[in-house]
Amino acid sequence: MGIGKIKLSTLFVVLAASAMMLALGTNSYAAKDGKIIWKSSGHGPASDPSQIFHDKLCNAITEATGGRLTVKPFVGGSIVPAYKEVDAIDQGVLQMGYTCPMYNLDKWPAAGLVSSRPGGLPGEALRTWFDYGGGADLMNKMMGDYDVMTFPGALSPLPAEVFFHSKVKLESLADIKGLKARCMGDGGEILKRMGAATVIIPGGQLYEAMQRGTIDAFEYSTLASNWNMHFNEVAPYVYLSPTRAPSDPQVIFVSKKAWAKLPDDLKAIVKSVVAKYTQNQHEYLVYESVQAVDKFKAAGNEVYKVPKDIEEALTAEADKFYAEKSKSEKPIFSEIYNSMKEFGEAYNAIK
Repeated sequence: MGIGKIKLSTLFVVLAASAMMLALGTNSYAAKDGKIIWKSSGHGPASDPSQIFHDKLCNAITEATGGRLTVKPFVGGSIVPAYKEVDAIDQGVLQMGYTCPMYNLDKWPAAGLVSSRPGGLPGEALRTWFDYGGGADLMNKMMGDYDVMTFPGALSPLPAEVFFHSKVKLESLADIKGLKARCMGDGGEILKRMGAATVIIPGGQLYEAMQRGTIDAFEYSTLASNWNMHFNEVAPYVYLSPTRAPSDPQVIFVSKKAWAKLPDDLKAIVKSVVAKYTQNQHEYLVYESVQAVDKFKAAGNEVYKVPKDIEEALTAEADKFYAEKSKSEKPIFSEIYNSMKEFGEAYNAIK
């Protein structure tokens, strides 16, 4: 092989390695002018309000820092598989992500306590516990040695999640038996114990899954989000109840290594912008969900409260589930559970 071919071959190897490193990402890297660039992904499709707010948040950080920190937003599933955002942060593919804690039950069983938990804290109380009651610190303790962290202000609680959009009318507990339903997190496990056939399906695939008959019902986010995703077209019944998910929190996660490299003034800006957008998203979705009830009804959907016997059975099964988990899981599980329980009791006492 000639010298020219060897040099050309070497160049190809170097370029390929560079391309691979760029594709995998690093915790943070500086452009030629010294500015820091992060990649961040939401977990939902482009039409999901949480994804829209994520993208606005990324752009707002870039603007607020004068471009010293540029956060490039990506739609859920476009750079890593949906619901794998936290893994991607830990692996250095992303530096930031906006996702539901419950999507990480494979790593942290206690994550389900913070995320769409049956019997959990309602939105206002959840954010207060997270920001002031030690919730963010407990989540960081839970995540341990993973290259992932969060901070007060990073949780958007959101209103109570829609219990189910369904093709099947739910008139009693008997209708839960054998129901093919998409239900995530601890709520999915608890409904499975009650006889439902629960599956995990990304939000962007729910419309088609209902069309194909893969599932009969599903939970997903708020009335406002679900109206924008046209779920009224695939499910005639809408069931509402806070028992399965009194709030539907999403959290901003960042890489510890990337965070450590930020100057203190940029950290303060990021925290400020994040807190503003997570709160704004919550308030927006509360308002829009109130409006969405009439939209679903006008579209021909029947909107009902979940039958009482289903709510009571779910609450009872959830109590058993968490009692068992508190004994079998690592101590951080009961630590988070008891912290939330104590705060909830104190919160209810002033209502």
